[in-house]
Amino acid sequence: MFFDSLDEIEKIAGRVGTAVFVLPKRADLKIKNALYLQPEDKTTITIEQVREILARLTVKQVAERFVVIRPAESLGEEAANALLKNLEEPGDKVHFVLVTDSPSSLLATILSRAAIYILRAPSPLETGIDADAKIKDVAKRLMVAKPADLPGLADEISKKKDGVRAYAMAVVGTAIEMLYKSYFITGKDVFVKKLPKFLTCYENLSKNGHVKLHLVADLM
Repeated sequence: MFFDSLDEIEKIAGRVGTAVFVLPKRADLKIKNALYLQPEDKTTITIEQVREILARLTVKQVAERFVVIRPAESLGEEAANALLKNLEEPGDKVHFVLVTDSPSSLLATILSRAAIYILRAPSPLETGIDADAKIKDVAKRLMVAKPADLPGLADEISKKKDGVRAYAMAVVGTAIEMLYKSYFITGKDVFVKKLPKFLTCYENLSKNGHVKLHLVADLM
């Protein structure tokens, strides 16, 4: 879903429990009554930081309280997993606001629990995808593949000699980014409708699922 102004974010976030906002890195975000969760070492949000925030939310909230996680992709996997239950059921008057310029870099388990909002103004989604040419080519073909084409593509991806899983996740992650960008540019729902399958595939691959099996079964 699109929105037109940064001033709308607090109102939009107040209507849902958990939301991902796709914004440029330097966008000036102002939300009242907010707790901010961001990397202390400029790279990763730790599980200790998450636990500290969650402890502050155990007190009954008398006003709307927003937890702003920025950049959301800096959540370490352990920290993200500690948040999942709260993202799914934030509690009364609690709203999680995840800010990123690269939604495909978020864990699929997080994206599946959030409403996603894209700033209609120019953003990094309008620029080129940050992946090498080969990965982008395979991702494009995976996006438009018919069910009968998937086994062949899965075989092609699985022939990668080193780091097959990482390569497959890069391809699927790039496809997810392309789907977001394609929807942003065209507004066509066909791209949004494909996202759940790709998110599921990415999540299963991240859990050490069988690469060829999930590339076919999840995207069928």
